[in-house]
Amino acid sequence: MSLQLSFGEATATGPRAENQDALRIVTPTAALAASKGSLLALADGVSQCADGGLAARATLQALALDYYATPETWAVVQSLDRLLIAHNRWLQANGGGQPLLTTLTALVLRGRRFTLAHVGDCRAYRWHAGVLERLTEEHVWEQPGMQHVLKRAMGLDQHLVVDYLEGELRVGESFLLVCDGIWAVLGDLGVQRILQDEPDPSAACQALVCAAHLAGSQDNASAILVRIDSLPQSALADTLAQLGHWPLPPKLRAGQSFEGWTVVGLVAESRQSVMYRVRDAQERHWLLKTLPANRHADEFAGPALLQEEWFLKRVAGRYFPEAHPLPQRQHLYYVQREYSGQTLAEQFRQSGPLGLPQWLELAPRLLRAVGMLHRRNILHRDIKPENLLWGEDGELRVLDLGLAYCPGLSRDEAHALPGTPSYIAPESFTGAAPSASQDLYAAGVTLYYLLTGHYPYGEIEAFQHPRFGTPTAASRYRPDLPLWLDECLNRAVAASPEERFETAEECLLVIERGEREAISSRPRPLLEREPLKVWRGLALLSLLLNLLLLIALMRG
Repeated sequence: MSLQLSFGEATATGPRAENQDALRIVTPTAALAASKGSLLALADGVSQCADGGLAARATLQALALDYYATPETWAVVQSLDRLLIAHNRWLQANGGGQPLLTTLTALVLRGRRFTLAHVGDCRAYRWHAGVLERLTEEHVWEQPGMQHVLKRAMGLDQHLVVDYLEGELRVGESFLLVCDGIWAVLGDLGVQRILQDEPDPSAACQALVCAAHLAGSQDNASAILVRIDSLPQSALADTLAQLGHWPLPPKLRAGQSFEGWTVVGLVAESRQSVMYRVRDAQERHWLLKTLPANRHADEFAGPALLQEEWFLKRVAGRYFPEAHPLPQRQHLYYVQREYSGQTLAEQFRQSGPLGLPQWLELAPRLLRAVGMLHRRNILHRDIKPENLLWGEDGELRVLDLGLAYCPGLSRDEAHALPGTPSYIAPESFTGAAPSASQDLYAAGVTLYYLLTGHYPYGEIEAFQHPRFGTPTAASRYRPDLPLWLDECLNRAVAASPEERFETAEECLLVIERGEREAISSRPRPLLEREPLKVWRGLALLSLLLNLLLLIALMRG
């Protein structure tokens, strides 16, 4: 079951010469609705500014386009806030010397949750079981005679402050967005009566607009009403799985043709997944990942596989394998590009700990990859040497997003402890929610291990309840490490999240700065430091040698 909605909207100019209200309802494709949701927005342009109608229309146009252009894994508030701040600057810069001002109330319905963004004096209500709940407050001055003067609006100040509200949806409830041309004359009681009398969203909106003007409203009147008819399951992957009910591929054999692919052979098979090497029409090698037959009945296995593919497409870049678009897929699998090279675990088994120059080349790449994941609101949750491929093309790639998690989109699994024990952050063992700090810890342990061949708190076995104190300094195993790098690793693997780096970029900056300072602190040759003294010395030495040679010739 998916999120099913019923909409209604209405707007009227009333006694004004121009309608400066703007309304927008966006219902995207099923795949995009799963990640970004449906959008409803109402803007009321401020008539005292340069062009209130333009400000309202431009704001909703930017909102509708830019919101769906943000990364699909971003949290709703993160997406809305980024684009509204940017559009606020546009309004300030394009008024021709006068302000372009508008109020805005926007509602995003995604999955089983809603997100409300509000600035100005429109109102948002929640209507359920005969109870009308106001969700917003007007941003106006409270002094007598100034109750209609906005103190917050789009385009009013350089620093935009938006009110955000999030919550759980309920089947059968409705959300209503109205401008002040309606609520200021009807009041909450008048709005409630019309909602009781008109169960149809379109009829209710039309009734609200008409009632407001009949009651004497001198302003434009606009309303949007949405009713929640049904709710989906809780996870994004569940919604993705409903987009295609595919069977598992049959057992594939070398040389077989399957949906346009030529099967090269089986690469790996476990209780969790099956992976084949396949070749496309251009003779390029790819990896086809699917499920073993014994997991076909697992209601979570198929959605998890599709979610892994979805994450891979949303984080496309140099640090991750390329996912194939698969336009003609008819079975449950996905395909990613195969790259020649070795995992860092394989390299470690062959050559042992990394030398410091090689480590300094690796560490920034891993941190940039982790930072890219986190900027897209994705947590890897299984960073370790086995999942890092050093390609023959010189690139480092992060593999296996099978345990990846996107807050607000992925299924919340109570008491789950995904990952490899020695790389799991201490707070995870006590039930802490997934966080970027846990990925940074795993990256820190990975870098520590590749440099020393040891774990900062010793190896942790499955089902063990470890205790964390002070990590063993990496310099104990590698006395050649500079002090700054020893301190950097200690902070990266700190037991307390508050003591770690806040972001991958912060850790990267410390490494790059430490390396530069280490280079700049090395003693320079005397010729670089005192070139004049060196050349003078050489000249005197040459003169002395010539004198000695002359004396020797005279004596001879």
